[in-house]
Amino acid sequence: MQSGFCGLTWLVGSDPRCKREMSMVEEPESLSGGELNAAVTREVVRIHTASLGRGPRKSFSFYNGNVIVTVLHEGMSRAERTLVESGDAEGVRTVRKRMQAAMAGDLRESVEELTGREVVALMSDSHVDPDVAVEVFILDYPVA
Repeated sequence: MQSGFCGLTWLVGSDPRCKREMSMVEEPESLSGGELNAAVTREVVRIHTASLGRGPRKSFSFYNGNVIVTVLHEGMSRAERTLVESGDAEGVRTVRKRMQAAMAGDLRESVEELTGREVVALMSDSHVDPDVAVEVFILDYPVA
């Protein structure tokens, strides 16, 4: 395998062998600042949309040191809003917590690929009124 090809493959995550071979190739340029914020937001929204059937109306990410936070506004489905309006907010929170646990592996993997850092902790939570969710990633080292 050519080193340039492996470096490109590692960036898109399609060939896990390249992660083991990275030490033999040039390390990819890391994202930082607004580019990293936007990339993390896109990935978190993509995973939420694929898992929940719809994404939030508004979302953003920011980081400081080894912490990345993504905030997602107005992500509840019509069915979830109906349950909240009928008084079953706790049921919606319970299902949301289970879905966030189911998405955790994909969320971790995406942030690790974007940052080149290991996610050592991921905390997810949702609030129903207002409709807002948060993903908090704690990395092993600060983002460069």
